[in-house]
Amino acid sequence: MTSTDSLLSLRQAIKAKEPITYSDSNGPCSSLLTATHIVVSSIPLPKSSPTRYLKTGVTTASEPSDFFSLEAVYLAWLLKDAGGAEYMKQARENGLAVGFVSVTERKNVVDWLEGRTLENSRIVSLASESTTPPGTPPRPTNTAPSAPRRAQAEQMAATPSKRRYVADAQDVEVVKKIKQGEVELRDRNTVLRGIKPNNFSSVRTVYAEKLKKMKEASKNGVVAPPVTSTADAKLLARKARNNFPIIMISSSPTALITMHNVKRFLQESTFETSQDARTRAASEGNARPEDMIPIYRKRTHIDSSGKETETHAKYFIVDSVEALSKFGADAWDRVVCVMTTGQAWQFRPYKWSEPIQLFHHVKGVYVSWANDPPNTKIKDWNVMELKA
Repeated sequence: MTSTDSLLSLRQAIKAKEPITYSDSNGPCSSLLTATHIVVSSIPLPKSSPTRYLKTGVTTASEPSDFFSLEAVYLAWLLKDAGGAEYMKQARENGLAVGFVSVTERKNVVDWLEGRTLENSRIVSLASESTTPPGTPPRPTNTAPSAPRRAQAEQMAATPSKRRYVADAQDVEVVKKIKQGEVELRDRNTVLRGIKPNNFSSVRTVYAEKLKKMKEASKNGVVAPPVTSTADAKLLARKARNNFPIIMISSSPTALITMHNVKRFLQESTFETSQDARTRAASEGNARPEDMIPIYRKRTHIDSSGKETETHAKYFIVDSVEALSKFGADAWDRVVCVMTTGQAWQFRPYKWSEPIQLFHHVKGVYVSWANDPPNTKIKDWNVMELKA
């Protein structure tokens, strides 16, 4: 077995641009496929001999097959300009069906052989005092200190220390920017649920006492008597007769919808300026409008048989809290809509003086001219814009 390092000899010959030939048992030959040796610097080296270059995927060498052969390393350099498919085809034609240098590793091999890189992490260092080929099992010795040293090396190889991963600061900033641009996907269920929390604690409080009495009666086997008395029934009947929804409008004289033209606007679907409506009312002898105006909206219902049924829904229109108080203590529970001019002072005497809180409880409508610029104040008010 020669003491010449085949990998180092091949590198020196390539860097010096010396000719590299082949030989077999009969002498020099022209084909690498039939050759048994590669002649480097006039020294024949067995082409199947292992080098010190570890194969891809091998971290710790335990046998000669863990290293690329001299033939594989030489072919990687010889076919350095060939494409990936052509390189693998030529390797198979030269007898290397397996064990050739991969296409991705070929560049590293060529760079080291031609001297463009001084070091390669996959090349096992050469021990100058040792002539043992790479991968050969170590010879047993009688030297006592070598055993503990070898056991320590095996233990370190078996339990490699793990280094804590530290994220790159630039990568962290890139991830933050990506997260800021993320769009939350929504389906029909999330859209139907909405974004406002629904609090039904008031309903639970109202029915808690009734449910308690019903449970106690069912335990005793007695039919629970009606909770409401005769007086309460009369009160409920009176409330049912008078419990019409209320719409509040702005009391500002410059508002597009005032007590002068609101009835014609909501009942007849006809818009008339407040000034024209005031002039028309004055000519009819109605100088001042009432503080409560009832309106009727016609509704047509068609049943399954095709029969049409007309009903009239009654609403009350008010423009002040004083007029609203005439409906009783629960008047705010009947307010279904507030028409606004976009001025926050309108809501100061209201039950909910903040616009966002107000339009969380009632429907909001903002009325403006069609050619008016957008009003930025109402952007967060949750109101519907109505252009006249």
